[in-house]
Amino acid sequence: MAKLPLLESIAAGGLCTGCGLCESVTGGKAKMAFNPHGFLRPVVLQPMTAADDALVRAVCPGVGLRHERDTAAYDPLWGPLVAVRTGYARDPALRHGGSSGGAISALLSYLLESGKVDYVLHIGASLREPLVNEIKLSTNRAEVLANAGSRYAPSAPLTAIDALLARPGRFAFVGKPCDVAALRKYAAHNPQVGEKVPYMLSFMCAGVPSMKGTEAILQRFEVQPAEVRSFAYRGNGWPGMTRVETHAGAVHETDYATSWGTVLNRHLQARCKICPDGIGEFADVVCADAWYGKDGYPDFAEQEGRSLVLSRTGAGERLLDEAVAAGYLAVAPLAVAEIRKMQPYQENRKQMVLARVLALRVMGRPAPAYRRLRLQRTAWMGGLKANAKNFLGMVKRLALNRQPSGM
Repeated sequence: MAKLPLLESIAAGGLCTGCGLCESVTGGKAKMAFNPHGFLRPVVLQPMTAADDALVRAVCPGVGLRHERDTAAYDPLWGPLVAVRTGYARDPALRHGGSSGGAISALLSYLLESGKVDYVLHIGASLREPLVNEIKLSTNRAEVLANAGSRYAPSAPLTAIDALLARPGRFAFVGKPCDVAALRKYAAHNPQVGEKVPYMLSFMCAGVPSMKGTEAILQRFEVQPAEVRSFAYRGNGWPGMTRVETHAGAVHETDYATSWGTVLNRHLQARCKICPDGIGEFADVVCADAWYGKDGYPDFAEQEGRSLVLSRTGAGERLLDEAVAAGYLAVAPLAVAEIRKMQPYQENRKQMVLARVLALRVMGRPAPAYRRLRLQRTAWMGGLKANAKNFLGMVKRLALNRQPSGM
């Protein structure tokens, strides 16, 4: 059997995160497109050179992740930490429009209005195809607000990064943890990243659902894709409703616990099941839902939005201090031990990742390389019984020739 080209082997092996960086760094020799499973994957249009392959291997977050140096402020479960807070946007519209407390939107508004950046590179819904995500370049608060809220579908925010680095102006980047990790890796190969992107922000991610998940929600509403005028996964409240509006004026809604908990999370891509970085360890600032606990579980009842806000770098901490002082963000300190009560899924996933990756290796399947992420420590924290269950479960699925979930 002929050996697949590198990019195709990454995708075929279930390692692709769909970030789109390969499209840019290969000069368009690969193009991101939806595959039959509803995920964005690179399609090779022209032969790759050895230099292309070397760069892709070096910057692809699906191939592996590593912190370049150890840090005394590294928490085994929650990564590099400078400070831990909860908070919310002081602007009521940003707080209501965001997925949790609007903290990221508040930071972006501050960066733009203070002149620290010229624009923001992030993701929003396509105006032409409302089910599909596309790159947005926001230059003011109104545009930030228009693109606020989670988008639980594939996105490739780095497909045009080289073109943006070549244009005038500095910009803040907002992306999934794997997108930020990819851009950090690329910074080691392109000094323009450090010059043009002074801030990288992220949010905690439980995985990327395929377009099949979105289609399954529409099926529940008995709505055809062509009928959709707008589709919001969250926002306009906390946690916010999944809301579909049709061209005919009909409105359909379902709550977050139903849309994410019973539909979307059944369509996650393979790489997300073996990801130790749903918590955005490579960002300057990462935000998440600061869920209030109820009987040991997050309470998804609608309430005023509240964000978990972690600064991971000195630049991120200075940004938060400045945004608070300027009146964009209200914050309160939080003990590190409280994070696990708000994000139990992230805690469990990092504790189980090593067992799942070892199962891939034992079964001779492609597996990412992780360095300086303290996975041995977190596996120990997760306990032998739970890790053995995850290891054996993965082995069983692979032995039955099943992919971990979604390519």
